[in-house]
Amino acid sequence: MRILSLCVAIAVFVTGISANALPTKKEAENKNTSITIYSKAGAGSISPSMYRPTPNNYGWTNASSIPGYALIRQERDVYLQKDRQMLMFDDSAAYIDPTTVTFKSLTDPEHTSAIEQNFYFDLVSPQKLAERYVGETISIEKNFKNKDMEIFSGQLLSTSGNQLSVEKEDGSIVSASLSDAIFPALPGGLFTKPTLALDVVSKQRGKHRIETSYQTEGMTWWSDYNAVYSDGKNENEGYLDIGAWVSIVNKSGADYGDTKLKLIAGDVNRVTPQSVGRNYKAMAMESLADASNVAGFAEKSFFEFHLYTLGRPTSLPNNSTKQIELFEQANHVPVEKLLMYNGNLNRYYGGTNTDPNFGQQSNKKVDVYLKFKNDKAHGLGIPLPAGRVRVSKRDMADDSLEFIGEDTIDHTSKDEEIKLKLGKAFDVVGQRKQSNFYIDHRRKYMSENIEISVSNHKNEAVDVLVVENLNRGVNWTIEESSMSYEKLDSRTLHFPLSVPAGETKNIRYKVGYSW
Repeated sequence: MRILSLCVAIAVFVTGISANALPTKKEAENKNTSITIYSKAGAGSISPSMYRPTPNNYGWTNASSIPGYALIRQERDVYLQKDRQMLMFDDSAAYIDPTTVTFKSLTDPEHTSAIEQNFYFDLVSPQKLAERYVGETISIEKNFKNKDMEIFSGQLLSTSGNQLSVEKEDGSIVSASLSDAIFPALPGGLFTKPTLALDVVSKQRGKHRIETSYQTEGMTWWSDYNAVYSDGKNENEGYLDIGAWVSIVNKSGADYGDTKLKLIAGDVNRVTPQSVGRNYKAMAMESLADASNVAGFAEKSFFEFHLYTLGRPTSLPNNSTKQIELFEQANHVPVEKLLMYNGNLNRYYGGTNTDPNFGQQSNKKVDVYLKFKNDKAHGLGIPLPAGRVRVSKRDMADDSLEFIGEDTIDHTSKDEEIKLKLGKAFDVVGQRKQSNFYIDHRRKYMSENIEISVSNHKNEAVDVLVVENLNRGVNWTIEESSMSYEKLDSRTLHFPLSVPAGETKNIRYKVGYSW
């Protein structure tokens, strides 16, 4: 389809209002943009499909699947006439929330204001052009069968899909396709890009520095960590090299170049329609105040939240994903390799469970964790935002990195402990069984004897933390135990166990319940 004049100025049909042209190239060069991105992306919840564009007929993507939003602020130079005029900007995001638009003249804020605003999203398409020209005269350039190319003008009578019916000057009706049509101009009301139009009143004629802002869907951010594990002096310790990155997705329908980037952290309340069912929660980061690189992210408190500003301009093209380093890689962070065995995975749901068979099913798998402290002494000491931690280990045979597991972390302040669950141990197994059960309904008392065994088939000794969930009731007492234990909370016991290579260690205890 050919359109003779797509670049014709768009008419604004408002009596008494003159349409101000879009910013000139020189004015565009004076445009400053800053973006603050909010996210409700859960740690490790981002699907790879979010990285791939899925354009619709208008060339942008559906933002409904993007778990976040952004606040866009732009300063630019415009020329204002005295009294009333229309400012039109075709660089707005496609998923703008029109109710959030603000306007301010930085040159003359007291005597310049926007009294109306419109957001035009009825974008041009071949079908819409044809619909707008029904009853009007268009040109057809058609190669009829066994004839040379014919060019004629006629009245467009109707359009259905890609088919047109055109009445020629001699009264004959000709069928043609959209690809044969030549439309004389872009009709009013159709736009090639989403366009924000502001009806502005000013008392000062001349160049103004203005600021516009709005919220848009289709943008989000999250954190990712990549860690490399290396062995320590024995089976129970090692080291991690940890790097952190911020990932940003822009599917808002607009390109942003040389942009000042900010990330907001905290639980920012946002009213949304109940039918949508979204609970927008900003990615809760804390402080990175110790960042030494001024071109990286710098943190400051902002109201009851935290604001992170990138110290250099960046670009955020539409339908793109960008990764930015969150902090410099921390090397040789000491970690403890922790094996944890929980033979009873049943949970307590209230009341008292007197069923003798409760908890008889034994879990044999031993979980593998890496545990370390987020402090300066161990090479970190900075608050870590929630995210997914991917851990690899180098195979010294060919110097390749092999993936050994991943886990998510919650928002973790400095000096707090972190545990990463990487999988199940292959050569360490457990067994749990009930050796005796007694109940006296008259006295409202019961007891059970538990035996736990952990077998180590490795060539080196391992430390295993045995976890016991006392889930029959809330009132319990350990009446006998073959070894010391730690009461972690009202229903959990920890038995630290050291198992020599090739051996099996046992734990026996008796617990009494009353109600």
